[in-house]
Amino acid sequence: MNSIKSHKDLHIWRKGMDITESVYLLVKSFPKEEKDILIHQMKRSALSIPSNIAEGFGRNSNRSFVYFLAIARGSLYELETQLLLAERFRFITDIELMNSILHQIQEEGKMINAFSKSLH
Repeated sequence: MNSIKSHKDLHIWRKGMDITESVYLLVKSFPKEEKDILIHQMKRSALSIPSNIAEGFGRNSNRSFVYFLAIARGSLYELETQLLLAERFRFITDIELMNSILHQIQEEGKMINAFSKSLH
């Protein structure tokens, strides 16, 4: 991690930011009554991914970083579940964007796992 000066240098953080941005775009078309329920939870899960990566990096300890990467990974899979539920409820109108997010989630999960293993 010598060449990494900031959490913003991490590809996993940038991918988390992309996922969050995509989720915010996706939920704009959800029914208004979902604003306080599923939309709020999906945004929280998405926000948690890059936020926990940044916080883990900021702790300046591999052990702490691995802990926060595990939280980010949990939020990632929580978001995946919420996306699949939103699809079941037929809230999603942009299937292409949803599939893109699901693909990004798979990639991010693999990247977080590999990065976490490299810190042990």
